Amino acid sequence: MSAEAEDHTIEEDTLQELARPRSDQDDVEVEREQDAPRAAELDPETRARRDGALRHVRKFGDPVLRATALRVERFDGELKAEIERMGELMHDALGVGLAATQLGVLHRVLVYRAYTEDPVTALVNPVLAWSSEEREAAEEGCLSLPGVHVEVERSARVRVQAQDEAGREIEIEAEGLEARVIQHEIDHLDGVLILDRISREARKQAMRAMREAREGDTADARPVRVADPDASPA
Repeated sequence: MSAEAEDHTIEEDTLQELARPRSDQDDVEVEREQDAPRAAELDPETRARRDGALRHVRKFGDPVLRATALRVERFDGELKAEIERMGELMHDALGVGLAATQLGVLHRVLVYRAYTEDPVTALVNPVLAWSSEEREAAEEGCLSLPGVHVEVERSARVRVQAQDEAGREIEIEAEGLEARVIQHEIDHLDGVLILDRISREARKQAMRAMREAREGDTADARPVRVADPDASPA
């Protein structure tokens, strides 16, 4: 079997496993806020809000995650409501970022809050205007990829041009975790997943880990961390 055929077989098997209905008690790995507790440590009310929010997020295998979001042209009350809802779902899911495509909406919109003390920031029609040559490797998880963390290399600093919810032009310069979250969410708007940012071998490991996590069906198991043998050192 060729390498390409093997990759395709693994991905197809993984998609079939993830397509099976999941119990409401299943724990789905998220991009958690800094120092956020594990699901097993949450109080019942917070856990219920988190599980409810995660049910709105499209998971690996949903075609919308491979779609390219469309530029927003109308800045109205509907867009404002969409952004507010995204911010609420991100907060309830204990996440640090969310793209509209992860909710099945093909709008070029993302929200993020890299640190708990920061306000939620919304970027409409974001464009990566500049990225540093300096790159950093760090572990990332994803609301749409249950149970897996992989090491991804990204630019350490970025400059992003976008619009706010009212259509006003804004520019953001970010570094560290904020820069990483922005790049991750812009990837979502372009139909790119973190699996596309790692080596073929690491991708196969991640898909097997997702399948094994689904077969194990363990609600509060720790996420599987996949090492990339071809990744550049951090």
